[in-house]
Amino acid sequence: MSEIESVVSLSAQEMKEIFGQLDENVKKIEKALFVKIIARGDGIRIIGDKVNAERAKRILEDLGNHVRKGNHIETQNVDYAISMEKGGDETHLSDLDDEIICRTVNGKPIRPKTFNQKKYVDAIRENMIVFGLGPAGTGKTYLAMAMAIDAFRKGDVNRIILTRPAIEAGENLGFLPGDLQSKVDPYLRPLYDAIYQIMGAESYLSNSEKGLIEVAPLAYMRGRTLDNAFIILDEAQNTTPAQMKMFLTRIGFGSKVVVTGDPTQKDLPYGQISGLDVAIRVLEGIDEDIAEVTLTSQDVVRHPVVQKIVLAYEEYEKKQNQKARSKDNKRS
Repeated sequence: MSEIESVVSLSAQEMKEIFGQLDENVKKIEKALFVKIIARGDGIRIIGDKVNAERAKRILEDLGNHVRKGNHIETQNVDYAISMEKGGDETHLSDLDDEIICRTVNGKPIRPKTFNQKKYVDAIRENMIVFGLGPAGTGKTYLAMAMAIDAFRKGDVNRIILTRPAIEAGENLGFLPGDLQSKVDPYLRPLYDAIYQIMGAESYLSNSEKGLIEVAPLAYMRGRTLDNAFIILDEAQNTTPAQMKMFLTRIGFGSKVVVTGDPTQKDLPYGQISGLDVAIRVLEGIDEDIAEVTLTSQDVVRHPVVQKIVLAYEEYEKKQNQKARSKDNKRS
């Protein structure tokens, strides 16, 4: 197949960002599309077959637009741009740049980094109850937290309530020292970490003392009616059906609810049915004000190796399920 040469005009700063440390970003594109990318003066030369050279050109132009909007190029941006191009997606990474949910205490903008994440954020805006499903690292909790803080700052809700079931992740920690709050705090630490990063510890503590922000285990929700609140139930795959029913029936007027969970990472006792699984089946016939968004390994925004780990486990679990079905078929 004959090779062609394509040129992308970029500034020195844009080229520096796109190439990355030790040219790691362009090496990814070269490896994925079987092209050669060379920096020349005020542009980049792409050498390869026509289809892949054009694909690489579109990726580089997309990354260049991303830089021109004041962003830094991260490994996840490059991986996602490649996957979109190879998947024939006509959307562009730079299309996400205008979507800023809020800013962290350090001024860093928080925005969806993938189009599934944007779909998730839009669903939260448009619906009363949203189920955000997906593997670790896809931003389910962090984006929901950002949306909650943004709604609180704008006065759309009067308070924020963050909760998760207090269940051990495959370990028996025994009796923990301290008062009741000290015993449950370790289970809620991921929620504290996210809210400190976005809102800041001082702002959180001030609003917490006023009762405007509450971080509590799911058991504390029983018997309450939650009006005018933004409520996040995290790690919902570890709820029982009774707990999930209890939680969903706490919702009052003017409230918004986000339920996040990874159905593949349950820490429930063997044989226990997940309340998240049951809720998805029970509520699937209700379209009004309830939405479900599923994030995938493609939406992982942590270190690239996390995406590979998620994919490896997905493949392993798929094979295990196939083996189990094959055994059942032989028995029947």
